[in-house]
Amino acid sequence: MAGGYSGKLLRVDLTAGTVRDEPLPGDDVLRKYVGCVGLGVKTLCEELPPGAKPLDPSNPLIFMTGPLTGTPVPGASNCCVITYNAETGFTAGTAHTHGQFGPQLKYAGYDGIVVTGASPRPVFLWVHDGKAEIRDAGKVWGKDTHETEDLVKAEVGEPRASVAAIGPAGENLLGGASIENDKHHLAAAGGVGAVMGSKKLKAVAAFGHGAIPVARPKDLIEVTAAWRPASAAARQNTPALITKRWAFFGDIGVLATKNLLAPAQGKDIGHKYADACLTYIKPVGKPCLSCPVACSYKAKVTSGPRQGLVGTLGGGGESMEGAAAMVGVSDPADVVWITDLYDRLGMNASSVGCAISLAFECYERGLLTREDTDGLELRWGNVEVAAALVKKVVAREGFGKVLAEGPKKAAELIGGEAPKYAVHMKGAGFNLHDWRGRYAKMLDQTVSGAGPRHESMAPDGFSPTPTKIEGAAETIAKTQRSKLFKDCVGSCMFMWTGGASVATEMRALAAVTGWEGLTEDEMLAVGSRVANMERVFNMAHGLTIADDLDMSPRMQEAPAEGPAKGHSMAPYLKGAVMDYYRFMGWEPETGRPLPQTLARLGLEHMATQLP
Repeated sequence: MAGGYSGKLLRVDLTAGTVRDEPLPGDDVLRKYVGCVGLGVKTLCEELPPGAKPLDPSNPLIFMTGPLTGTPVPGASNCCVITYNAETGFTAGTAHTHGQFGPQLKYAGYDGIVVTGASPRPVFLWVHDGKAEIRDAGKVWGKDTHETEDLVKAEVGEPRASVAAIGPAGENLLGGASIENDKHHLAAAGGVGAVMGSKKLKAVAAFGHGAIPVARPKDLIEVTAAWRPASAAARQNTPALITKRWAFFGDIGVLATKNLLAPAQGKDIGHKYADACLTYIKPVGKPCLSCPVACSYKAKVTSGPRQGLVGTLGGGGESMEGAAAMVGVSDPADVVWITDLYDRLGMNASSVGCAISLAFECYERGLLTREDTDGLELRWGNVEVAAALVKKVVAREGFGKVLAEGPKKAAELIGGEAPKYAVHMKGAGFNLHDWRGRYAKMLDQTVSGAGPRHESMAPDGFSPTPTKIEGAAETIAKTQRSKLFKDCVGSCMFMWTGGASVATEMRALAAVTGWEGLTEDEMLAVGSRVANMERVFNMAHGLTIADDLDMSPRMQEAPAEGPAKGHSMAPYLKGAVMDYYRFMGWEPETGRPLPQTLARLGLEHMATQLP
């Protein structure tokens, strides 16, 4: 077994109530798929039974680490959760989480967990030092993610354990439900929380004393020493990242505000929050393993009506936008409070938040009345009303049942012109910023194989000015190979956006595993392999080019204000998608992978799965 791997998977059958160990495949397979999303998607493609649905017991829920997870390289914390997407219903679903869960799973002796079946009662899984137990979770069912973490740690008697848990949103099978670990980190995409809830699996706790074998320690020390300062410099230091991030998003017009109606207000909201983090909100960075940046943080409110509130916020701005800015909430303490509420309930704010902001706009336009909304007056900026509606959605209570269906279906249920105002891609939430003036980033989200998410490194994502369509398709196809390879190794995306190239990751991978003769072409082929596996899986489950073009009218609408005013993806969308297919080696009219493309990647056996 190569260095970097514990050498085994944990197989959990919740229907039978059994656990067993299984060895990892050999080096020949590991070099082709590496880990995290690569091994996870391979397992999903091979093990999902024909005809299974996302919430069926037979749909596997897969937690997978990479060979760098738990090592000293910067941000070596990545764990990927893979399943059949419960939010889109026809794509693979992948979500990344960080903190301590992936490393602790490795230290406990496992590279991953494959969960199938469904328990008749709530349970949690306790994985520790080469052992696993299925335990009763009746006492924590119904609790939020933070409460669950604390109670599970007390139950197992190990305060250092890392706990990945669902909240009420996952228990109630919301497509936008997430899995939270270590109080700051979300596996938010792919409907993973709903799948976990369908299995009556409330939490997974992991802890171990094991060490990860490293083939060439001296080489690892050298590459880590060069990589770490570069990552820290690229991301700036923690206080600067926290205080300037939202202000920067607002300045360039990508801070998603009021259901994408008010980019100019996003600038005001961003600067207001940045100023608060220099005065009465005290941010304290909470780094993941081996992280020089610490983008996750505790936000303590020291004055005002919410004095004493401590929010445990993650590293991105998407949750704050979906929970707060998308409904016009601008008070910084309110932003912290409602974002923390989403996390505790176990919800992806980029998904559920878009459904709720749709309701606010429909109310303003007269498509909804107080009678429709259970007496709630949905006025922009009213954080208490927004929170009340959030709780209704989670409970699937009253009007909340409508919004629990996600932004696209909710719009159809509301009727009238509501579908024009919904914010979604493929019917689901996405990595929520207002990308409308960044055409490569828009294309990245809509063609992503695991549902709308980051699967490439579109260079215009945070460009200070809107961009052009020329070259976007080729850029996305090329950078997707690189991004998906890096998603396999086990380090955090923030550690290599500016801090590490494929060559750096490859050098670290070789040092840890001991693999000889690694080349950049071989590593990029890993990323291409993942993209093609996802594509075959998705087409086998009904995806067509119409789904890749399913970008809501609001997303294709030119902003009326802000830096992207007048810029629309609509005239270019179909042509860009077809160009992307061509660069990927797929049929331009359908997106069907060509036989020679699959053969080049060693995936010719998957051709029979294509419709």
